[in-house]
Amino acid sequence: MGFRLARFAVFVAAVFFASFVRADDEGSLFEWLEGGKEPDAFGIRKEIGDRGLSFNTRWRGIYFGIVESEGGDGGAFTQELAWGARLDFAKLTGNSALDGLTAFGGVRWRESGAGAFPNDKVQASRLFNPSRYAGGVGWRLLNFGVHYAIPGTGDVKNPFVLTVGWLQPQREFVEQPRSRLFVNNAVASSGGIGGNVPFSSSFSTWGATVRYKPRDWNYTKVGLFMSYPDATDPGNNGLMFQGVPPDNGLFAIGETGVTPKIGSAGLPGRYAVGAYYYGDNDDGRNAALFGAYLLMDQMVFREASPDVGVSDGQGLHLFGVLSAAPADYGRYPIFCQGGLVYEGLIPQRDKDQALFAAAFGKYSEVVQPGRDVTAVFEAGYRVQINGRAFVQPFAQYFARPDGTANVANAAILGLFMGVDF
Repeated sequence: MGFRLARFAVFVAAVFFASFVRADDEGSLFEWLEGGKEPDAFGIRKEIGDRGLSFNTRWRGIYFGIVESEGGDGGAFTQELAWGARLDFAKLTGNSALDGLTAFGGVRWRESGAGAFPNDKVQASRLFNPSRYAGGVGWRLLNFGVHYAIPGTGDVKNPFVLTVGWLQPQREFVEQPRSRLFVNNAVASSGGIGGNVPFSSSFSTWGATVRYKPRDWNYTKVGLFMSYPDATDPGNNGLMFQGVPPDNGLFAIGETGVTPKIGSAGLPGRYAVGAYYYGDNDDGRNAALFGAYLLMDQMVFREASPDVGVSDGQGLHLFGVLSAAPADYGRYPIFCQGGLVYEGLIPQRDKDQALFAAAFGKYSEVVQPGRDVTAVFEAGYRVQINGRAFVQPFAQYFARPDGTANVANAAILGLFMGVDF
């Protein structure tokens, strides 16, 4: 772990030094860190941006201070680097008929060395892993494909949106942006579905999605994907283009929802119901796994702003997911998670976020005999240093981490950090 911390120190030092170096005549890295103009050495970034090509880079690091657990106390540190690119064909060709047509791609690296996994001590079940970055370690191809937002002629700007390629189903469905502020895998990653079928950011596969939005307040989205055994195995690096013949199958998922604005304050929300079917020969069971889920995101209170009457995001937000699957095949026939996020709780800290979430899973007596329930609680406070960097102290508490009384409850105090480039 010392070597990884040393690399992190070098990274911080490099950013600190570079912040005093001019990137070009119009901006510096220091200004970029403040959330202003992006660094553009020699004008290259602007030049390729004008031609439709854009890039993004993200670093995340998490330190886990394990206060108590089945394996005793200790520490763990993990990190992730992710790169993405997008190509706008209308800008590239100068042809406005191609508006809405883009190509995309993304790759990732996650820490894989000893000392990167807090669950070695906590010994929670995989779904309730303390770290959202425990799966798909090493280098991994995440996605590539084509996205087409078809222009509309009525009140809805893009009534149809099509996406085709090597996709991450988890990024297409059960989207809850505020749940991704958290560290525990059960809250941040898969909405409980990942406990039953491959449904994490490490699952990439061939597929296509279609979203239909007839009005600005409701939508329906469906997706068809290739399923295959051991999809999230770190050893495949996200390159399983052929899957695992002849055990490949079909993964189908659909979701429909509404996005109302409630009350005189117009508090935004989203409510959706979805279902999935996943078939392959994983575990030699030749089983067709299926399930359903409900999700909600709702702003329940908005702070007043002295400038415009109401603020855009400041206030209290509520989110939650309930998922269910047959006990004969699903590892977790019942799963639920929910949380609260208050943006701007402390005066003069309008972009900071106070966080609390809990997740609960009921184990299948058929698939995982001898286990009953697991619960995890997480609280934190995200300090937004500037427009691109944050630090987030957090705490986690586990009740029956692996669903039995044989593994001790656990407590963690940690620090989540991130920079967007």
